[in-house]
This record gives sequence, structure tokens and C-alpha cells, in this order.
Amino acid sequence: MAKKHLIVLAGPTASGKTATAIKLAKAFNTEIISADSRQFYKELSIGTAAPTEDELRQVKHHFVHHLSIDDKYDVAEYEKDVLLYLKEYFKTNDIAIMTGGSGLFIDAVCNGLDEMPDISEETRAEVTQIYEKGGLEALQIEVERVDPEYYSIVDKQNPRRLQRAIEVFHQTGKLYSTFRQRNAAEREFDVIKLALLWDRNDLIERINKRVDCMMEQGLLEEVKSVYPKRHLNSLNTVGYKELFDYLDGKCILEQAVEQIKISTRQYAKRQMTWLRKYNDYQWFTVNQVNEMISFIKKLIS
Repeated sequence: MAKKHLIVLAGPTASGKTATAIKLAKAFNTEIISADSRQFYKELSIGTAAPTEDELRQVKHHFVHHLSIDDKYDVAEYEKDVLLYLKEYFKTNDIAIMTGGSGLFIDAVCNGLDEMPDISEETRAEVTQIYEKGGLEALQIEVERVDPEYYSIVDKQNPRRLQRAIEVFHQTGKLYSTFRQRNAAEREFDVIKLALLWDRNDLIERINKRVDCMMEQGLLEEVKSVYPKRHLNSLNTVGYKELFDYLDGKCILEQAVEQIKISTRQYAKRQMTWLRKYNDYQWFTVNQVNEMISFIKKLIS
């Protein structure tokens, strides 16, 4: 039986992952698994830079727009769903491609999830109180204080992830980051990891242009359509919360758009920090697709 391979194509936001993954998928006659947790939701297309209808026609994608913003879905469910999909897919195919910018979701599929301690209701209530009294800033300060390693890579705008790190520390006295360093789970396929490399200034320019393009495509209208549900965790994401502030009268539109650019650049920086933790990624530029294909063929031959 031929060995099965999962090709992972990672990289910061706006680095060209979708277009590059499509070229690779065509070269190997395979399908694409999305590992972008923002693209799961069918109501969010423009602000998440989801694959276009044309791109979806070119290569079959999975885990794109398969959920509603009302649905609760986490990384554990994603890991389970992708592994089930791969088990069936690999019965008739030898190669699959996964691409996206959600490092935690990629890592879950490749290496499994960390075993986390149970959190008592008392601890959860205690941490919730920190958030209710001091807001996001209080959570950020506490995580930076107790676990600076995790603070360097966590999405600092995601209160739930910050709360989780504090809960683990308060419950066990141990750092959240230490629970994320156990041995990788056994997989029935090999993983080949590729990442897209960009000059920092060029990437910033791409990000700024993409935000402007999103606004031209109707991002504000998309945000208005989900505004009544702005409290949902699925909408606590870059591009939406900044425009929610505009709709709430907290800033003018130009300020909101500029903040989207800033937040997106900060997100890209966190993604790069995450990727650089690992030494098993092979780095290429978007213009080196042929080199990527040759590299993959050498590894699977």
C-alpha cells in the first residue's frame, strides 16, 4: 500500500496561500482542506478572504463555508472531522493538501491536541470576573505576567484563549505553554510542511491593498448583515469587530479601515511567530511553485 501524505501549506495572512494551494492541488490531482477557522462560516466571505466561486470550481475545497456563525465549533471538533475525512479520502488517494492560517488547527491535525487539565467552576468564575471587571486588557496583562511565552504567540484580541491560559495557571499553578509541549500523536500519514516567505514590507503592502479591496467588494455591507449577532464568538475577528465599532459610532469609517490594516498586520506577525517556532517547515516564495512541486516529489518518491 502506497504511503499517504498530507501536504501543509502555511503562511501569514495575505501571503497567497489559496492561489498557491490550488496550483499544487492541480499538479498532484488532489483536493484542498481549509485550515482557516474564519473561513468555516458561510456568512463570512469578503472579510475572511475565502476562496472565490471560481477558485472553488477549479479545485474541490473542504471545510469552507460548512458552518453558520451561530454554530459552536472548536479545534477538537475540527481535528476529529478532518481525520475522519482523511481516513476516507486516503482509501482512494495518496496525497491531500491542507492550507490556512490557523496554526492551532493545523497543529491539531498534524500532531494531535494537548491534554488539558479540567477546570473547576470556581476557577472559571474567578477568571470570568477578571474579564468582566477589567475587560480584554486585564486578561492580556495577566497572561503576559504568568505565561510570557504563550503571550508572545496567542491572539491577544481573543478573550477566550486568554481566559483559557489564565484558567490553567490558576487551576494547576503550571504554565499553559507547558501543556502544549507533549509528544505528537501517531498519524497514519506523513506530513510535508511548506510555508510562504515574504519580505516584511512587501507583505504589509499586500495587506493594506487587500483591506482596501475588501472594502470595495462590500465588506461594510457584509458586516452590517451580521451586525445583530455581533456578540457571537465567531464574529470576534479582524475586519468585523473594527467595523462594528464604526457602526456603534465609536469611530469614523476611515479610522475603522485603518485599524483593520493594523490588526491584520499584527495578526500576520503572530502567525509568523507561530511558524518560526517549528523547524520542520520548508520555506518558499509564491513564485517557487515548481520548486515546491519538485521538493514534494522527492519526498514522496
